[in-house]
Amino acid sequence: MPRWFNTAGPCQPAKHYMLPPAARLPMMQRLIEQEGYFIIHAPRQVGKTTAMLALAHELTDSGKYTAIMVSAEVGAAFPKDIDKAEKAILSAWQQAARIRLPEDLQPSSWPEAPAGSQINRALQEWAITSPRPLVVFIDEIDALQDNVLIGVLRQLRDGYPNRPQGFPQSLALVGLRDDYKVASGESNRLHTASPFNIKVESLTLRNFTREEVGELYAQHTHDTGQIFSDKAVDRAFYLTQGQPWLVNALARQIVEVIAPDPTTNITVEHFDQAKEILIRRQDTHLDSLAERLRDSRIRQIVEPILAGQSLGDIPLDDRRFALDLGLLRRDPAGGLTIANPIYREVIPRVLASGPQDSLPIIQPSWLQPDGTLDINKLLDAFLQFWRQHGEPLLRSAPYHEVAPHLVLMAFLHRVVNGGGTLEREYAIGTDRMDLCLRYGSVILAMELKVWRDGRPDPLNAGLDQLDRYLAGLGLEQGWLVIFDKRNQIPSIAERTMIAAAKTPKGKQITVIRG
Repeated sequence: MPRWFNTAGPCQPAKHYMLPPAARLPMMQRLIEQEGYFIIHAPRQVGKTTAMLALAHELTDSGKYTAIMVSAEVGAAFPKDIDKAEKAILSAWQQAARIRLPEDLQPSSWPEAPAGSQINRALQEWAITSPRPLVVFIDEIDALQDNVLIGVLRQLRDGYPNRPQGFPQSLALVGLRDDYKVASGESNRLHTASPFNIKVESLTLRNFTREEVGELYAQHTHDTGQIFSDKAVDRAFYLTQGQPWLVNALARQIVEVIAPDPTTNITVEHFDQAKEILIRRQDTHLDSLAERLRDSRIRQIVEPILAGQSLGDIPLDDRRFALDLGLLRRDPAGGLTIANPIYREVIPRVLASGPQDSLPIIQPSWLQPDGTLDINKLLDAFLQFWRQHGEPLLRSAPYHEVAPHLVLMAFLHRVVNGGGTLEREYAIGTDRMDLCLRYGSVILAMELKVWRDGRPDPLNAGLDQLDRYLAGLGLEQGWLVIFDKRNQIPSIAERTMIAAAKTPKGKQITVIRG
């Protein structure tokens, strides 16, 4: 049976292209040997379940351990009833053991125990009767909430001193979070903020390196003969920053839809085409990520990043939450940034979807008879649109600080839907957003600035920044769009105007004030 790039559920070596999990978790073997209890945290769709299943299989096959990955997810159906949650979880564990372990390593029926102690008693009995030391990876632990989560964690904590003869030798909680804290009243009784303070390490499952992306794609080449050029692999890594689901999703789109003929070599252009398809289609992974943008903890971080402003006094836990979700990453040069270029495209598109759905019917007056883009006609169309519809559309944008940016992008999406692309660059502390519209052979670079109360006119700073942006694109002209958000100013229709200007290096700029 031919293998394929998997984008749904755990990978299986016989069916899917996949990388050995041990390389991404190099400390695991030592922690298990040292009878460690630990946490493995990573965003969704990075391969946690796949890695834990494979690792448990390897450990069991070694003949040294009874190792298994189980899930706590079914307990989430009973958020306030620990008795029902425990019974559901243990039933799921029994089924998993029957499928994943040899018969002599499977647990017998679980012992009877009162509510609130059933997980503890079951693991105790299994550890005592197992012919080998027991190693358990509990996946989806953060599906549990409130008292059920606390109850399960306290049972693990209670059994910990009895390992390895009377409790699992090693145990890992697998989920999104790198710690499991409780309310202050509960923490006072436990003398800790975490009922799982027995952990010795908190590990994260990192993204693929560039070399690992090449190794994964080389498996397809080995099976089919279809070649990924080195530049194509470079492009895949740049677009995804090694995020495993994205790495697989791009390749799957290319080899199954865009270029299914194995004699077709895969190029940079194939990856750019696949990226646009994924973003437009809003697959489950990207859609669930976008839903997080509604969370106030995420909004307080993402909004200033989009606006190019510095972060305010944001709690460390909230910043960790955004990192744990995989939405952001720490840039090696310092500061938080959006995790990869694909997410960087998805976020503003999602936020601009409200204004975009609110747009009136706009005739494509910016096209020449031969279908090419006329930048002057595009400028006229935008000015007319902005004067007429800017005020009500600003109210439909979900992030107030970048509402003008979102409305402009909503307009430009109508333009590129006819056959172009819109790329964005933004970062903390730059106080700007850069847009690059590509339509056929036409490339239009724009820099967006905001004029706020108590700040000087951003014209000169914008012209200086545009010099560097245009140089990077090899262009001699562009737009500087200045949105005026000061109080006590005329209406959009009255204040919107254009002027010509030059950057310090003499590049021709159209300045749009609105």
